[in-house]
Amino acid sequence: MSEVDKVSALGNAAIERSRERRRPIGTKSVALRRQHLYKKLGRMLVAAGVVLLGAAVFGLLIQPLGFIGLLALTVLLIGVAVLFGRSPFPEPRQADLPKADLKHLAGRTEIWLEAQRPALPAPARTLVDGIGVQLDLLAPQLQTLDATSPAAANIRKLVGEDLPELVAGYQRIPAGLRTEAHAGRTPDETLVGGLKMLESEIGNAARSLAAGELDKLATRERYLQLKYQGIDGDDSPVS
Repeated sequence: MSEVDKVSALGNAAIERSRERRRPIGTKSVALRRQHLYKKLGRMLVAAGVVLLGAAVFGLLIQPLGFIGLLALTVLLIGVAVLFGRSPFPEPRQADLPKADLKHLAGRTEIWLEAQRPALPAPARTLVDGIGVQLDLLAPQLQTLDATSPAAANIRKLVGEDLPELVAGYQRIPAGLRTEAHAGRTPDETLVGGLKMLESEIGNAARSLAAGELDKLATRERYLQLKYQGIDGDDSPVS
């Protein structure tokens, strides 16, 4: 392979890693990033509004802005846009996940996994995509789950601790040793096996919480049936 081909291959690999890093594994990570973008745009609009209002008051009460004033106003608006547009999305660290707000735990875990995904072997990347699907299923249940309940503690440990530690533990192993067997299994195989188990456990947790809500819905439906059917029976005419 020529030097040009080597450089081209390295460039293509870097581009692919960049694409992998940006590709979301679930909808909740996308929603959190979009929410951050909207907040940033809102701050930019508010700041620009304050600047324009101040310029209008200055022009009405003190003196017209003139060409120089309009030029200064334009520069100031550009500065405001740059200042408030620079705030990047706060990427979660592994240590942040166990303490994350339960309502945002699924989304922030997805974002963290998206950043780790390019460094994982191909079978593990496929499983990470599947975990993203399960986290999307789990997320709606976390919106109403009592943060002090045992179920919340179990999910926080499963999603916020066990999953990130498995991935981070694999990454701490030198790349050259990840395909060498240790205690009968290579680190790659151990990672894939662990991710399979966690994907199943997260899916089971989502379905278990959803089943509880379905039971509540069925109980409520039965209550309404008994209540209103009973009223209909009482209102029937007596022969």
